[in-house]
Amino acid sequence: MIIRSLLLSSAAAASLLFAAATAQAQAPGQTPAVGTDVRTTLSPGLHDAGQAASNLTLEYSVAPPPGFFDPEALFAPPTREEAAAARAARDQAAAAGLPDPQPKPKYSPLALANSDMAMSNGRLFVGSFHGFNAWDVTGQGAPELVLSVVCPGGQGDVSIHGDLLFMSVEQNRARLDCGVRDAEGEVNAERFRGIRIFDISDLSAPRQIAAVQTCRGSHTHTQVPDPNDSNVLYIYNSATSGVRKSDELAICQDGEPGENPETALYSIDVIKVPLDAPEQAAIVNRPRIFADRETGEIAGLWKGGRYGVAGQESGATNHCHDITVYPELNLAAGACSGNGILLDISDPENPARVSELFDPDMAYWHSATFNNAGDKVLFTDEWGGGTSARCRAEDPHTWGADLIATIEDGRLVGKSFFKLPAAQSATENCVAHNGNVIPVPGRDLMVQAWYQGGVSIVDFTDPARPVEIAYFDRGPIDAERLKVGGAWSAYWFNGRIYASEIARGFDVLRLKPSEHLSAAEIAVAERVMQETINPQTQTRPVWGDHPDVAGAYLDQLTRSDGLDAALAGQVRAVVDQWREGDLDRARAAELSAALAAAAAAEAASEEGNKIDAARMASLAGVLERAARPA
Repeated sequence: MIIRSLLLSSAAAASLLFAAATAQAQAPGQTPAVGTDVRTTLSPGLHDAGQAASNLTLEYSVAPPPGFFDPEALFAPPTREEAAAARAARDQAAAAGLPDPQPKPKYSPLALANSDMAMSNGRLFVGSFHGFNAWDVTGQGAPELVLSVVCPGGQGDVSIHGDLLFMSVEQNRARLDCGVRDAEGEVNAERFRGIRIFDISDLSAPRQIAAVQTCRGSHTHTQVPDPNDSNVLYIYNSATSGVRKSDELAICQDGEPGENPETALYSIDVIKVPLDAPEQAAIVNRPRIFADRETGEIAGLWKGGRYGVAGQESGATNHCHDITVYPELNLAAGACSGNGILLDISDPENPARVSELFDPDMAYWHSATFNNAGDKVLFTDEWGGGTSARCRAEDPHTWGADLIATIEDGRLVGKSFFKLPAAQSATENCVAHNGNVIPVPGRDLMVQAWYQGGVSIVDFTDPARPVEIAYFDRGPIDAERLKVGGAWSAYWFNGRIYASEIARGFDVLRLKPSEHLSAAEIAVAERVMQETINPQTQTRPVWGDHPDVAGAYLDQLTRSDGLDAALAGQVRAVVDQWREGDLDRARAAELSAALAAAAAAEAASEEGNKIDAARMASLAGVLERAARPA
């Protein structure tokens, strides 16, 4: 992969803004430029498109429930020519004192689109621009619909805490009462934009119990537990749209900070939710997390525009699109338009920025995901906004991709890019989008949605050499015209991958053993179960000591030729005995000591493989604990 030799801090980027184009360097072992494979030529169709899969099995494809799909609601973005003709017609009509000649469409763009997901108590909650649905996924058969709530307003991202469901609402059409009639006009007392809170203790009768209005609505949101008070939950609200009129919401003011220091731009919302009285949820802070540390300038990060002559046209950092928190580490990673940032959330009501990252190939920092250890962050770039074809063979393979960064001494350090390696057609909206980490010990595996590029799994254990190890894809909805669809989110939830499909419902996928992922690695991941999963609130997986955990590390060392073959064979024999219930504890202790010594030697060597050294040490620890007397 050709990557920038500069993966810069914002300060360095600003100082070099008018410099010549940055140098490019070939990084050995990187993912190559986008090519073609079976995914490139899949047949089109809404319900009968061609499919391709590698190391994944499609278990179920679940259609949208009644009221949440209409073929007329499929969104086809206008071409440049169509948009120009529509503007000209409107201008002519206005000049003649006539009404807009364009008929009002039956549906607004993406009006029935499926969006983000969460899981709780065996229920999969799928958000939608039209409301949300819940499915029982505890059985052995297909998911069963248990709840549908019509509540239009986009974007519809959901999260769960106990009996509470939180929902992001962004669009001007949304109403306080969840009504289907648009809230029209520049100012409307019945309009709602912000975070809805539902009581879902009775799935047969969900109730909206609170609606926290915000100045820019809510595009996404993140749950942050209070570390000192289990009765308090914070919500970090990320908003991307324009500022509301103060006549509609008094706390809202617009404008750049040089003209108006009270502007609602350049901040996030921190909402405090008392869990014993969630109806009292309210904004308690709008921290200036983008401010310059030395001068206090509110607009302290990337100002927007193009870096050099070869960089992206990128957005100004005046908001975050997504924030992902790792409460156990008191860290949050923000994908914030023109920058990736790292936050200290030890005081969750007052998050503080500790590092930022800029890169000229990133058009729009969209989402952030920590690895299991919390020492890497995978950022996505939503170049083109998700409604454009950005995975064509001619598209730069560092644009609309993942940027993988490490955290070193509290600083974000960019390492490499990964982009879907299979070219998609010009009628498939495709760019990096939402995903999460599969809990395989010893590896960093991200399952990720790429809209009509499908679902892909990337191994970024070595942050300089990410590689795809599995995928599932369909052909375009339409062969002649781009109609927006595809996987919005793809998440690992309790042993399966669930992919929210914008137009078609959602898919349930299962991992298959392959040369890239062993049966033991899959078995370990499938045993990591959580009652509630909100992907933007990450938790550290707990694997325990089990023969499959040992087998997973051993399979990884075998795959990489990281362990002496004779020692590997001896360890495998002991692990197999352990799996059969007949562990030789003395022999396990001997092999643990040998592995620990090998790990220390590998780690100490200048040419040693630090990843394999860590795996050997972990495997030694598993065997050492297993060898202890019962």
